[in-house]
Amino acid sequence: MSTLRTPAETGASEQPAHTYTLQGTLLEACSCNVLCPCWIGETPDGGECHGIVAYHFDKGEIDGIDLSGMNLVGLAHIPGNIMTPHSWKIAFFVDERATDEQMNALVNVFTGKYGGPMADLAQFFGEILAVERVAISHEVHEGTGQLNVGDFASAEMAPYHGPDGTITTLRDSILSTIPGSPAYVSKAAYNRVSLPKYGFEWAFEGRNAIQGDYKIAYP
Repeated sequence: MSTLRTPAETGASEQPAHTYTLQGTLLEACSCNVLCPCWIGETPDGGECHGIVAYHFDKGEIDGIDLSGMNLVGLAHIPGNIMTPHSWKIAFFVDERATDEQMNALVNVFTGKYGGPMADLAQFFGEILAVERVAISHEVHEGTGQLNVGDFASAEMAPYHGPDGTITTLRDSILSTIPGSPAYVSKAAYNRVSLPKYGFEWAFEGRNAIQGDYKIAYP
């Protein structure tokens, strides 16, 4: 997925106004069956998708602002084909430990204001319902991912493995929440959200999940 081109790709000599490098782990769980059709640009199972997309930043910088150890989570409702521009409803939750500077930097990157690969993803956001601070626990231990967001969202997932024990990966898909990195095809033992004030209320077992180790850089 690449609809936004960097200055190097367009032949322009000017440097982007903002730069970022983010590295860490992704935990993602949704209402689709395994494997989620959204990653290959197809319409989600049941015609809509309810999902959690969670990033932990082992290390990273946005315009020189250190993001090491921080977390960001998006709760989303996708009402049809995931590739429809400006269609998602999404609420963002930032680590309660984040300073105002860190929070603003993360939100500006993940809502597309700072350009680059995350702006390619943000073109699909229609309504941003909230940006809030909350306690977030994001852990990966021996391949099993566990996520808790405040007292309203939680999930646990583990990847599939091939016959030699290597993790099953998805690469070169038309849409990715970790552009440039392989996704680990996974299944969520559970995926629960109870946040009725934003219309987010679901509980699923044995549905799609994605994990990943990523490094995203711009330019």
